[in-house]
Amino acid sequence: MNPLRSSLYRRLLIGFCVANLVVLFIGGSLAQRFIEYTTAVEIDWSALARDASHAYDTGGGRELAEWSREQHREGIEATLFEDGRPLTPFRVGPTMLRDLPSWLAAGHDVLVQPRPGLYLAVQPVQGADGRTRQLVALSRTHTRLHQHTRQTILLAVQAMLSLLLIGVIGWWIARSVARPVAALREATRRMAAGELSTRVHWKNGRGRDELAQLAGDFDAMAERIEALVAHDRGVLQDLSHELRSPLARLQLLLDFARRSEDPAEAAGYFARAEQEIERLDRMTGEMLALSRLEGGLPGDQRESVDLSELVRHVAGQAALEASTRGVALSCDAIGSVRVDGSAQLLERAIDNLLGNALKFSSAGGTVELRVRTVDSEAEFSVRDHGPGVPEAELASLFRPFFRGSNAGRAEGQGLGLGIVQRVARVHGGQVTARNAEGGGLDVCLRLPLAGGDIGG
Repeated sequence: MNPLRSSLYRRLLIGFCVANLVVLFIGGSLAQRFIEYTTAVEIDWSALARDASHAYDTGGGRELAEWSREQHREGIEATLFEDGRPLTPFRVGPTMLRDLPSWLAAGHDVLVQPRPGLYLAVQPVQGADGRTRQLVALSRTHTRLHQHTRQTILLAVQAMLSLLLIGVIGWWIARSVARPVAALREATRRMAAGELSTRVHWKNGRGRDELAQLAGDFDAMAERIEALVAHDRGVLQDLSHELRSPLARLQLLLDFARRSEDPAEAAGYFARAEQEIERLDRMTGEMLALSRLEGGLPGDQRESVDLSELVRHVAGQAALEASTRGVALSCDAIGSVRVDGSAQLLERAIDNLLGNALKFSSAGGTVELRVRTVDSEAEFSVRDHGPGVPEAELASLFRPFFRGSNAGRAEGQGLGLGIVQRVARVHGGQVTARNAEGGGLDVCLRLPLAGGDIGG
């Protein structure tokens, strides 16, 4: 995964970059002001004048100019004046330029503040040649620090501000990460305690970072687990109910057979008991099939299956049963429509749909089978001309053990259509049912076509 595509990664990266920029800007500004106004020491104007005079005595105007540049780097504009003229270039405002001759003519130390935040000092000093010159210095403060002290304080203040600002921004980032994590932890704990309806419902307002996606995935997982557990509980209850009746009848039949003194009557009870056992065996087999389908279809069971050929094969097998019931089969499955999946499971689903249609068809009726390609999908539909299903029961038709109001018309445990729905799911398809115009039920199984295959 490219970390730059991660919104959480970008958020953290941008947060730390912004924090450093803010620290550099605010830290530098505040440190400078802190140095100037709180921890500075008084400027020694006399010492400054002696330094200037010494520079001029040793190197003339060139050395004095170099000295002035060093002072400029420390925030002081200074030079020496002799006979009212500067020995190196010196710039001053018009107002101070007008008053400067009078300050120079005073002949003693002068320290004035011509305007707020600006100091001007005039300091007489005697050179090595015996001539008296005057230091004129301008500074925005009358104090200054040594360079080493200034750098130490600057680093200390910047470090302190950096720690403070990074701590604040780090706290904000950590809080934005910790809150959804805490919500997930709380939801996980409640799930572990058995509250399957627990959801995170996390929305951070801007939305779709990894933590929000994780919360969404957790909610989807919790919803799936709750549905599975509810389904399993329902199936267990239905299975218990379905098993109880044949077991009770089996026990009763065996009791009658044991008490019967007539061998022929006892044989009849045993024959009925065998029917109950066969029924239990079929129901157990279908339940196992449902359970296996919940786990999905393993990849090694997939193959290319010709759905048309499979439908024709199942219709051929059901022809005898259909003729026995007096029901005609109409099979429109010409050409090849291929899907990827398990031929065995698909055959079972088709057989269940066809068997269901035959059970609810009256003698003289017709069951219509059709295979075609619709919207890049394979579609297999079964339409009978029976009583159909009440509209309110259509949504529950594929639920295991559901037996609607028409269940009395045919035998069964209500598992066949449930198996069909699971076969459709594990193949990436779906199955729907509707009441057809003119009566009867129309069940449609749709499956994805095999890669690029569209049959005729």
